[in-house]
Amino acid sequence: MRRLGRPSSRRGFLGLTAGVGAAMTVGAAGWARLAGASTGRVLASEGPLPEPFGVPLPVPPVARPVRGEGGADVYEVEQREGRVEILPGRKTTVWGYDGIFPGPTFVARSGRRTVLRVRNGLAVPTVTHLHGGVTPPESDGYPTDLLLPARCSPGGPSQAHDGMGDDGMGDEHDGRVSIGYRTYEYPLPQRAATLWYHDHRMDFSAPQVWRGLAGFFLIGDEEEARLPLPGGDRDVPLMLCDRSFEEDGSFRHPAPAPTSAPAPGHGHDAFPDGVLGDVQLVNGAPWPVLEVSATRYRFRFLNASNARRYRLRLEAEGGRPGGRFVQIGSDGGLLAAPQSLAAIDMAPGERCDAVVDFAGFPLGSRITLRNTAAEGGMRDVMRFHVVRRGRRGERDDSRVPARLAASFERLSPSAAMPVRVFDFRRTHTGGGGEDRQMWTINGRPFRTGAVLASPRLGSVERWRFSSDFHHPVHVHLAQFQVVARGGRPPAAADAGWKDTVDVRPYEVVEVLARFAGYRGRYMLHCHNLEHEDMAMMGDFQVV
Repeated sequence: MRRLGRPSSRRGFLGLTAGVGAAMTVGAAGWARLAGASTGRVLASEGPLPEPFGVPLPVPPVARPVRGEGGADVYEVEQREGRVEILPGRKTTVWGYDGIFPGPTFVARSGRRTVLRVRNGLAVPTVTHLHGGVTPPESDGYPTDLLLPARCSPGGPSQAHDGMGDDGMGDEHDGRVSIGYRTYEYPLPQRAATLWYHDHRMDFSAPQVWRGLAGFFLIGDEEEARLPLPGGDRDVPLMLCDRSFEEDGSFRHPAPAPTSAPAPGHGHDAFPDGVLGDVQLVNGAPWPVLEVSATRYRFRFLNASNARRYRLRLEAEGGRPGGRFVQIGSDGGLLAAPQSLAAIDMAPGERCDAVVDFAGFPLGSRITLRNTAAEGGMRDVMRFHVVRRGRRGERDDSRVPARLAASFERLSPSAAMPVRVFDFRRTHTGGGGEDRQMWTINGRPFRTGAVLASPRLGSVERWRFSSDFHHPVHVHLAQFQVVARGGRPPAAADAGWKDTVDVRPYEVVEVLARFAGYRGRYMLHCHNLEHEDMAMMGDFQVV
């Protein structure tokens, strides 16, 4: 694959070629394409794909703190390569926290400080972002706050430094750079919620998350603990993502091999809308099966895909309906009350906590989780196999109460509330005699230090997101509530406190965002990771 030329400015990279111009001219056919479920282009795997429903669902291990210190739980984790069997009979090299994919699950308590000490044993810089965390700016995972590999030495040459030279950051780089280790502190002044952590390195989030740098981070609190929801091994995290593979089992992505220190945006010229895989993974396994009892289960759904959207449905054998989801939580934690859903819509970065009751199915039933937003074999996600009434002596005394979060606060707009507009769009730019198309916010690609908004700490603002494509908009630090979508009431998928919202083509989504926690520099961006790497980010400063 050809290497892109070095950008003429620190971040002015990536001339998207004329082959992607169709997204700029929207007639009837163009509108149908943009309004559909596809948010990218499929990258086909080399070699045979596994048969669906042939492997059991793995559950990521729970991390254990190495010690308690000053009222905090201290964890140590290493980013390193690991060799795992994702495709049966073939080995895949992953970049994983502790060398596994997904990484270990961190289970924390609201208000109790979690300290995460990360060692970078890889050959490239990394950044760790706690997605959904109310986190001090120095631990938020700003994309230029690089953690260089442990093999680096101050002032000495290394492969990682060579790769940084292609970042386009040059001498203007203003991030907090560490070598070998970095300590992230999470005070967690927030409600119980399903969060996740992942790599957030500028220009390289897409390939580095694709190779495995992601995992769950679960927060609990007393309010949630008092509820009679399913727990124990019937509280199951499900990381949904798609991947493509080379014939030897290695990950396939448009970016070059991980040892070649690619230039920013390299490979995205052929996949500017986003990369879609052709193998569906759940917790790192292809189209797995979970054996369940005829009881209630709580599933913590996470869309950790680079670009793929999901519309999840349950289907019994013979194409019959397989039951409904009872949603109990969203990105920011418990809903005020449960809502019964026939389908769950999820854009990249979104989470949805839902209860499924298998009590009405005969033993031996097979219920398939399908993605009706996908095509072909990617419509299958995983399968549930009802194999028992319950373990010996087990009694399902769980239930979903009519009221979930007694402390749930509903925000209301006011005339005095600041209103800010953020337009997510592919924009034509010129320069050097070359016509470029770039993913932008308010017509401009990302530059560190260019502040788009300065909300006050503790304030609530009305933010309007508009779009020309599917853009899942993620806001760091702030939690928000969706109040309007396309001039209409919010959709079912918009319920509760959110940190990520799907903005569909030519649609305006309005949210009320609360800026609580900390002053400092944060960002908003598209969570289609290829779009993010292609400059669709912006800074805001909490003052």
